[in-house]
Amino acid sequence: MGTLYIVSTPIGNLKDITLRSLETLKSVDYILAEDTRVTGKLLKNYEIDAKMVSFNDFNEESRIGQVIIDLTVGKSIALVSDAGTPLVSDPGFKLVREAIKAQIRVESIPGSSAVIAALTISGLPPDKFLFLGYLPKKEIKRRKLLTSLFTILQSMEVNKLRPNVILYESPHRILRTMKDIKDIFGNIHIVIAKELTKLHEEVIRGSIMKVIILLENKPVRGELTILF
Repeated sequence: MGTLYIVSTPIGNLKDITLRSLETLKSVDYILAEDTRVTGKLLKNYEIDAKMVSFNDFNEESRIGQVIIDLTVGKSIALVSDAGTPLVSDPGFKLVREAIKAQIRVESIPGSSAVIAALTISGLPPDKFLFLGYLPKKEIKRRKLLTSLFTILQSMEVNKLRPNVILYESPHRILRTMKDIKDIFGNIHIVIAKELTKLHEEVIRGSIMKVIILLENKPVRGELTILF
């Protein structure tokens, strides 16, 4: 049998890739890429001539069968996302689950993660955290989740066990999400990390009211990591 490699790639700066990741991408039979155009830029930068196969939220289920067959007959395959560690708010979980069922070796090639990068520069206690990925797009579900979270965190705070909360959000939903958090949690301290490792990296810190006013006057770009 072959091996399925879960390969972390840079979250922005192309230099943030491990030697082991590069060696793996060079050696596998092919690479499953969330977006072949994005991964193609990385491969070109490091002069890696590897076959790529599109593997994303839209075609994951239809691709899994053939990938499992290829692994079963001895091919080695790397799974990458557009940025960071695969499966973390990205496709791949179903494939890993099926590979494990088929007793295929799954190996992690660790590296960049926006969650950890944002946490380490946030100024918040890093000893425990709760990562929720992207909140639901529908307002009712989003506010229901945040309300439940508020209740849970309040009970944990009594015993000083409250973890920091980490979320991902897109630029066009950030204001809506901030206002929902303010309505439910109050005017809490919040941190937003954007464009991590890139030229225009910025960390916004302050009361959520202050952050909302800032975002209303200065729209942001790129994927965002929220911490509170």
